[in-house]
Amino acid sequence: MSERVPYSTDDAGIPAPSDGFSQSVGPNGPLLLQDHFLIQKMAHFNRERVPERVVHAKGGGAFGEMEITEDVSQYTKADLFQKGKKTPLLLRFSTVAGELGSADSARDPRGFALKFYTEQGNYDLVGNNTPIFFIRDPSKFSDFIHSQKRRADNQLRDNNMQWDFWTLNPESAHQVSFLMTDRGTPRTWRHQHGFGSHTFLWYNANGEKFWVKYHFKTEQGIENLTAGEAKALEAEDPDVHRRDLWNSIKNGDFPSWTVNIQVMPFEDAADYRFNPFDLTKVWPHEDYPEITIGRFTLNRNPENYFAEIEQAAFEPSNLVPGIAMSPDKMLQGRLFSYPDTHRYRIGANYLQLPVNRPKSPVNSYNRDGAMAFYNGGDPVYAPNTAGGPVADPELFKGEGYHVAGEMVRSAYQLHKEDDDFGQPRALWEKVLSDSERANMVDNIVGHASAPEVTDDMKKRVVEYWTNVHPDLGGGVAKGLGVQS
Repeated sequence: MSERVPYSTDDAGIPAPSDGFSQSVGPNGPLLLQDHFLIQKMAHFNRERVPERVVHAKGGGAFGEMEITEDVSQYTKADLFQKGKKTPLLLRFSTVAGELGSADSARDPRGFALKFYTEQGNYDLVGNNTPIFFIRDPSKFSDFIHSQKRRADNQLRDNNMQWDFWTLNPESAHQVSFLMTDRGTPRTWRHQHGFGSHTFLWYNANGEKFWVKYHFKTEQGIENLTAGEAKALEAEDPDVHRRDLWNSIKNGDFPSWTVNIQVMPFEDAADYRFNPFDLTKVWPHEDYPEITIGRFTLNRNPENYFAEIEQAAFEPSNLVPGIAMSPDKMLQGRLFSYPDTHRYRIGANYLQLPVNRPKSPVNSYNRDGAMAFYNGGDPVYAPNTAGGPVADPELFKGEGYHVAGEMVRSAYQLHKEDDDFGQPRALWEKVLSDSERANMVDNIVGHASAPEVTDDMKKRVVEYWTNVHPDLGGGVAKGLGVQS
């Protein structure tokens, strides 16, 4: 005799009276409010979707492990970066501007968010597949995202709106240059690099400090789509990247990345040729070469996408001993923005969800709130004489540094090369091949040729790219039919 199929229940584990019939007054009569199983079923269905992320709404991810192969204890005492250490992780990929149902292959930066489940708590690195970003001050972030989203009147995306913001904010030129190359449309999530993007502070057991940038180099090699290929996939398979990642792991083809860092001595930052904390800049490798310290591999798909990916909450404020924040203004803004978003989107106790809960013990005095299921017992306050947990400041000895200055509202303007067009010019001149430069021009022209882009805006687009390089501006002008 075959084993009996388990009976269905409500969410409290109570056996369900029926899987398909509501309780009513007779077969044809009105329904009864007392049918709590029906009420719970409908109420839960009405709440199946938490509000989608304002940014990075469409994505996917997988679990894996990082192993450190080199000794970097001279730079940091963080446990997860000690030689031989293996740390479980979650990596979520995403697009930035699109909604939850948007196409994976759209021209957009890709989010590259890592959660490391360390023995000292969760360490989150919330990066992108680009080493830079569009802006350097968080006060512009909501305006930037609004310009990439939808108009208020007709709820349509508007390329004129995007170029309006970009051309009025020349600091965007480096990231927009990257976006308009074929790397703006990666072939898969597996065939792209990832970056921590921001500058972070590392400190070792002796309290010595270093500035660090993270680079995650794909071991699958870089592969991109042309604009035509990407556009075709938007219609053919809008979930192409999510499908590719899932199938590759399912088939045992586990994607991997090398873990590289750039290290700047703490004292170098003060008089470096440009501000090293400016998120629109990269550190030239001739000044600070990349050092390979390990690798990570993705080897497990989620068992429940909603529970493990949609509710995954990443926040740059999750920093473990040995790692601290830098004066990067965008990073400083994200320290507040991300956890505040999670508290709204998922709830006050989002860190108690299994995907977000650390593997290390939690001994917090935070209490109660909606959906709390683990807060610990007494005592409920600190300091106390009841044997409650006590902070250990020694763990974070070394994270502090001296700062001084007037209270101002200002851009970075203290270093001799704090200009906005030098690095995108170097990308055009020294990094891109002839074919990549030609594709970049075509991609810009295609984007700026949308019907809503005005003639005046096209002139501003040409000026923007001419500031990057005359040849680039000339190519865009010719493609847009703008007289230079």
